[in-house]
Amino acid sequence: METILWGFLASLAAGLMTGVGAAPVLVGRTIDRLWTDRLLGFAAGVMLAASFFSLLIPAIEAAEARHGSAALAAAIAAGGVVLGVAATAGLNSVLPHEHFIAGPEGADPGAMERIWLFVLAITIHNFPEGMAVGIGFGGGDIANGVPLAVGIGLQNAPEGLAVAVALAGLGYRRCTAFLVAFATGLIEPVGGLIGVAAVTVATPLLPWGLAFAAGAMIYVISHEIIPETHSHGHHASATAGLTVGLVLMMFLDVTLG
Repeated sequence: METILWGFLASLAAGLMTGVGAAPVLVGRTIDRLWTDRLLGFAAGVMLAASFFSLLIPAIEAAEARHGSAALAAAIAAGGVVLGVAATAGLNSVLPHEHFIAGPEGADPGAMERIWLFVLAITIHNFPEGMAVGIGFGGGDIANGVPLAVGIGLQNAPEGLAVAVALAGLGYRRCTAFLVAFATGLIEPVGGLIGVAAVTVATPLLPWGLAFAAGAMIYVISHEIIPETHSHGHHASATAGLTVGLVLMMFLDVTLG
């Protein structure tokens, strides 16, 4: 139960950083498209580094320790990644949602209000992040979970600001924009609780869970964040942001892990 509590609280703290990042919109502070792409690039870099250093490498190590075979460990990690990508892609195709840049995706939304379509899009993005934090604490591995939670929390702040600014730019009131961005972060502790409970109750699932979370985040990076940051002609700035985020997360994982 202590491990589950750690995973839940860490994913909750990471999710609340979305609201912290969105707070400037309440006082009318906004950022231009260039800085939005830089910050989202930073978020992508953090997620990319976390996928490998905090999730895939521990998944391979845990699988090899359990099965005594490097080849089998690599196969388990590969399978977990594929399952994570497939599951997130499935949600993306089934759930009706709308991206700020790419527009509507998924099933027919019917009469659903547009703001809820944005919420669902961000939820598909945030749920794997929360799950990754929770699974990172699986097996009681606090040393692996802490840098992952810190990194996801850091990248949630610019994401929260980008969401709030985008909603305000679409004509929503500043308070509404903030509350929506804040609320989307609260899906992360739900994912965190599910993730940490699953791998704690069924310990053999830990390598699979770590790799699954990595695959889910890799899908979000490739399918959503990078295309969005490269759709306004700011490729170089977005790539610079990604590089900074990746290096920072790598440093956090090595020093805190």
